[in-house]
Amino acid sequence: MDLLAALRAQRLLAIVRGSDPDAALTTVLALAEEGVTLVEVSLSGRDALDVIARARAALGPDATLGAGTVLSADDARAAHNAGAAFLVTPAVSDGIATGRELGLPVLAGVMTPTDILQALRLGADALKLFPAGSAGGPGYLRDLRGPFPDLPFVPVGGVDAQAAAAYLRGGAIAVGVGSPLTGDAADGGSGTALRRRARTFLDVVRAEARS
Repeated sequence: MDLLAALRAQRLLAIVRGSDPDAALTTVLALAEEGVTLVEVSLSGRDALDVIARARAALGPDATLGAGTVLSADDARAAHNAGAAFLVTPAVSDGIATGRELGLPVLAGVMTPTDILQALRLGADALKLFPAGSAGGPGYLRDLRGPFPDLPFVPVGGVDAQAAAAYLRGGAIAVGVGSPLTGDAADGGSGTALRRRARTFLDVVRAEARS
């Protein structure tokens, strides 16, 4: 898949991390039904590889479904075998190079200019600015875009609907959103609230796309 094109088109990457595998799967499917089609399932969730495999079977081969929290080469291989179409790392890790070897695009976690250069050398397709909120929010993204004006940044961490709009206006190609979007749905919480939040975030990214 072309991860960069998907990020630019969708502008919203949902992050699903849950303690209940069945609820996590239901969350992925509900997001897809609402139009949030770019989803990563974090490997730090319970039975995450099985969730990815079941979601892949339900959504079909063309779904933009990936694996997050890829820390190692073994994680990358396991995610690939489960059916992940792309990988997301929280940091510059062995998962980047292994993902590239497997033919999977990678959204690589970075925080500093040094991280950015290292991730690019390893073949990252896009750059996950993490944890964006703690690093300084939209202002930090603006600072990074000074020396790196054309790089594809995806802020993740503490991104609520208001911050999502600010990041997109500040030059992010997309935003990655976990709990402000999914809430406790992947732990067995309300699916109705999940769908309502999904519509809110979609309204935000669509409004920024039109501006």
